[in-house]
Amino acid sequence: MKILVINLMHIGDLLLVTPVLRALRNNYPEAYIALLADAKLADLVRLNPCIDELIAWDKKGEQNKLGNYWRAVCELRAKRFDIAINLHQNERASFAAAFSGAKKIVGYSTWGPHFFFDRMMKNRKAIKHQVDSHYDVLREHLGMEECRDQGLEMVIDSESEERADRLWRTAFQDGGARKIVGLNVGASWPTKRWRGEYYAELADRLLELGYGVVFFGGPMDVEMVEEVQAQMKRREHPQCKTLTGKMSLMELAALLKKCNVLVTNDSGPMHVAVAMKVRIVTMFGPSPVPGFYPYNDTSVNIKSDMHCHPCGLHQCPTDHECMRGISVELMLTYTLEQLEQPRTYGKGMYIEPNDKMFRKAEELISPIGH
Repeated sequence: MKILVINLMHIGDLLLVTPVLRALRNNYPEAYIALLADAKLADLVRLNPCIDELIAWDKKGEQNKLGNYWRAVCELRAKRFDIAINLHQNERASFAAAFSGAKKIVGYSTWGPHFFFDRMMKNRKAIKHQVDSHYDVLREHLGMEECRDQGLEMVIDSESEERADRLWRTAFQDGGARKIVGLNVGASWPTKRWRGEYYAELADRLLELGYGVVFFGGPMDVEMVEEVQAQMKRREHPQCKTLTGKMSLMELAALLKKCNVLVTNDSGPMHVAVAMKVRIVTMFGPSPVPGFYPYNDTSVNIKSDMHCHPCGLHQCPTDHECMRGISVELMLTYTLEQLEQPRTYGKGMYIEPNDKMFRKAEELISPIGH
């Protein structure tokens, strides 16, 4: 049997497919499993032990031209897959699945290509975690009863581990602080980002208390990190380090493992940290908790208690109160708890800024996508 799994979206979306790959491998140990993903994210899944082939499309480059895209689809057809499973309903992925030539096509789809699907299901990320929605595709469309969830998976090669070690030793050449907190200030939507002045104050407070802080992020986050650091009182502190824009995705994963806690917006690096078994403190303003909370039971998820949560807007029409209302004091409290008294919270549990009561994420029903 030859199985094609398709997800051409972002860092987090792709990592949330890895439990599906594990479930397929467990249920079809002899199958040939291929994954179609964005070429720039290949590091996330290149060494995944559950796949036999990674098909990497440069969706914003070579395959962004209609002729090249169609040639790539024809190459898929030539592979003669038995099953194609589409796990994101955007147009590019939906058309790839529809015209893949697979004998059976299932999963999510946008309007139009869905006519070519044997079974289509609406993504249920508004009411349950994205991984659980993916499992529903396997159960309902393929008749797979046992998924044996093992969480998010990412394998790092030895070269990336070594480069990460060198970066870390260079940054913390004095041996580093007692414990290190990673800070990820970026996110794909501006509205997902906690306020820069809050990150600055949190970093200052942690340095005051004797912890080290290290800023992460990609090249697109460099200016944002500089703006945060410009608001810090202790930006020249010897335990304040910056690795933003200096690493590949594999190196990011290897570096995150060296942190005791990651404080992060709802973002791709958050999911990388989950795969690396790093404790997390994160916050949700415009984006829904149920579909995309860190897929583990060791994360603190702080959810805005604003009436407009989750709006799903990329630009706030008012004053971004959903993130403004998540205080530095609250974030510091739970960061220190993660550092000094870590505990198990339960998957999908969340806190609201005012009542500080943990609740299950599935109690929130949201029609908004990620």
